[in-house]
Amino acid sequence: MQGLNPFHRGQGPGGRPAPVRPAPARPAPVAPRTPRKDPAPSRLAYRLNRMMLRPLVRRLVHVGLPAFLAALVAGIWLSDDTRRANLTGGIDAIVDRIQHRDEFMVRMMTIEGASPAVDKGLRAMLPVDLPASSFDIDLEKLRERVLKLDAVEAVDLRIKPGGVLSAVVTERVPALLWRHARGIELLDKTGHRVASVTGREVRGDLPIVAGEGADRAAAEALALIDAAGPILPRLRGLERMGERRWDVVLDRGQRIKLPEDKALQALERAIALDRALHMLDRDLSVVDLRQEARPVVRLGLEAQNAIRRARGQPELGADGLPLPPDAAAGATAGKAAKTARKSG
Repeated sequence: MQGLNPFHRGQGPGGRPAPVRPAPARPAPVAPRTPRKDPAPSRLAYRLNRMMLRPLVRRLVHVGLPAFLAALVAGIWLSDDTRRANLTGGIDAIVDRIQHRDEFMVRMMTIEGASPAVDKGLRAMLPVDLPASSFDIDLEKLRERVLKLDAVEAVDLRIKPGGVLSAVVTERVPALLWRHARGIELLDKTGHRVASVTGREVRGDLPIVAGEGADRAAAEALALIDAAGPILPRLRGLERMGERRWDVVLDRGQRIKLPEDKALQALERAIALDRALHMLDRDLSVVDLRQEARPVVRLGLEAQNAIRRARGQPELGADGLPLPPDAAAGATAGKAAKTARKSG
């Protein structure tokens, strides 16, 4: 085997030395690698992550849980009576100091457009004595109380700069006197009560209506009074009959019965008849216009007795019954003397 190795050829005293092979270096020690973390989450983390994807759970964690903790802490702190009383007293003191600052104080009240009686009543309705804080005066409730006064139609309440409570009052204007079983009252044009009076002479310039339900038909009554211009000097008032229709009451005991419907047109026809025929100048006690197609008139007592005397019948008394012959003769003589005095 030496013959095949060229490095051993000629080795000897005069041969070429064999090459020296370097010893292989030892590999440097390698640090142990840390195991890589598994990117897949655990089951618990996966489930928690999935739960947090729900909007309800997120709101519960981000809002509900902090709110519950805050409420729990506040409840525990407020469970002590002393701390709760101190907190309430401190808040009340702060609010009271703010509400009673000078810029919030009302020191005077001005009232415009009110009569002395309404002025006095309005000032008495103030819930507090002036000066007072504007926070203690509820303008809406005060307005409701003022509107309950019969004489007040509208009121404007304002707190002006400088601590002035201003009230601008619009009073109802009386348009009618209403006589009923309970007395006499003033009504405005809508039939709303304004005030009570002791007698008609208190407001003799106003027309008078009578009967139950007349206040609810005040607008119709005013229209009838306006239409009764030619007979207005003889008008004594209107009377509501059965809460359905009107009777026009004139002097000399005359009465015009108007229908339930179209009363204004019926009154205008009666005035037209009076202008043409002087109907109301005659001795008539009632003009009944309740039936449009057939007006009816009722003669007065003197006219009836004149007709009965012409027929030879006994005269009628004020009660509508025939008079005895001696009483009828005395009544005839009295009438004749009265007629003679008038002619003389």
